[in-house]
Formats: sequence, C-alpha cells, structure tokens
Amino acid sequence: MLARIWHGFATLENADAYEKITKDETFVSIRNGNIPGFQEIQLLRRDHANEVEFITIMWFDSLESIRAYAGDEYEKAVIPLRSQVVLKRFDKVTQLYEVLAQVSAKIAEPA
Repeated sequence: MLARIWHGFATLENADAYEKITKDETFVSIRNGNIPGFQEIQLLRRDHANEVEFITIMWFDSLESIRAYAGDEYEKAVIPLRSQVVLKRFDKVTQLYEVLAQVSAKIAEPA
C-alpha cells in the first residue's frame, strides 16, 4: 500500500471555503471516479496564527493505482482550479510513502 501526501495553506478567511470545496466537491468526485486501487482519502486541518494548514492523505494499493488517478506524472499534485483560487500556497508535488506496517484498533473475531 502507498500513501500520497500533499500540503496546502489558506488564509484564515479562505480556510472554511477550501474545506467545503474539498469535502463537498473534490472528495465526492474522487469517490465517484471508481479509481482502481484507490482506498480512501483524508483531510487534516491545523489552524496557525495567520494561516491554516491542510494535509490530504490518499491511500492506494499500488503505483499503478496512483497513475490511474494522477497520470504518468504521478507525483504532480492534482488540485482543482476552484481549490487553487482559495489557497494561499500549496505543494506542486506530492510525497509518496510505502506503508510498511499498519495496526488497527479493531479486533478480529474468531472464524
């Protein structure tokens, strides 16, 4: 499994608008895109004194799955124009990490 991580920053005034666009439009589009190997996406938010930081983490089965989403330049950030106009600054490329271990709080029931 691979994690694809991206950072964006908004002004205090535009942070709620970015969050709404991301949850109501971008995430819905990704979910409805039936991307092979896409598992989930998360939006994280941290307020600072004079800006708001956002992080998205996307989880994929493989590099081929990421290519199905982002194309051949799979490290390049995919940011809808509506999001770009409300962001103050953002990463132009993403970071990819191989997931080496994962622990869940869920306890498997006996078969």
